[in-house]
Amino acid sequence: MIRNIIFDWSGTLVNDLPAVFKTTNHVFRISGLPEITLETFRDEFCLPFKKFYDRHAPKIPIEELELLFRAHFSKVQEDVVELPHAREFLQSCRERGVQCCVLSTVHPDHFAIQANQTNFAGFFQKTYLGVWDKTERIHDIIRENNFDPDETIFIGDMQHDIETAHHGGVLSCAVLTGYNSLRQLNESGPHLLVEHLGELRGILEKNSWHVGRKIRQTAAPEIHPLCTVGGLIFNHAGEVLMIRTHKWSNLWGIPGGKIKFGENSEDALRRELKEETDLDVTDIQFVFVQDCIHSKEFYRDAHFILLNYTCRVSGLPKVKLNEEAQEFRWLSLEGAEALQLNQPTRTLLAAVRQSARSISSPTR
Repeated sequence: MIRNIIFDWSGTLVNDLPAVFKTTNHVFRISGLPEITLETFRDEFCLPFKKFYDRHAPKIPIEELELLFRAHFSKVQEDVVELPHAREFLQSCRERGVQCCVLSTVHPDHFAIQANQTNFAGFFQKTYLGVWDKTERIHDIIRENNFDPDETIFIGDMQHDIETAHHGGVLSCAVLTGYNSLRQLNESGPHLLVEHLGELRGILEKNSWHVGRKIRQTAAPEIHPLCTVGGLIFNHAGEVLMIRTHKWSNLWGIPGGKIKFGENSEDALRRELKEETDLDVTDIQFVFVQDCIHSKEFYRDAHFILLNYTCRVSGLPKVKLNEEAQEFRWLSLEGAEALQLNQPTRTLLAAVRQSARSISSPTR
């Protein structure tokens, strides 16, 4: 049974990625170095972060880079917010009497501000901050707190967090809410891999807070296929909305989700698109059904029946993504097909383009 939890901070309990990315490019810019894209940052940022600096700024002492980083980050960290499901998870831990601590690279001064902004500080018995290499501290933390490794889990969003858990002999859980991709986290072999802390809470409650040591375990697959809806949304310019999500291996796709019991499919589509993009759609047209069985692109084993639609938004749509997606783009069909797409979306786009060609070139 889980009685102790070691939390990473950034990307696990709070979302500081936008602030860290902006600050990193600020440091590079004033150091006369080229800025990097968010995609490159996510692919290459790692812990201990000296490896990242050695790759991009090998001639600048890391102490100098850190001073520059801390000075600018202090000005932008008001953008740091709690991640969805984090508060509920921490409250559940408190109710069960689970001992919680933080092991993080975040500077103590920054942690104090962010913990005050989120009101998270009271949930932790101890904090271990400013730790560049967590593997060097994990054994001390276990010994200092008299943690039983079989009753302790380290939850983090980066490979280094999972490697630290393995190094310390404790259980590990990777969350897809932070810096590293599904591929990177899978490579580190976590005992659990979840989309977010809400999913982890559900798994723990279902299993009476017991976690086994089976490598790369995820939530148990449903015993029946899941029926879902997805919409290819067109705007007034004929462009389509593409979104990128962690749970689909950081690939691009379309918004959508599961149909609720008693809900018809078009109502489900309108609800899911509103929840995920804040858009109200019209002119809904059914395209086809796809099977998606044991996809390696999805973060866990699943069998989906995908009901695919096209639809439209009027005027100048203002997209507001919820926590499920990290990025969106409006693109032509050709531009969308040039993205790194998940396979169901690629199949849908090909079918829609073929249908458009058939309509524009009718047989005589």
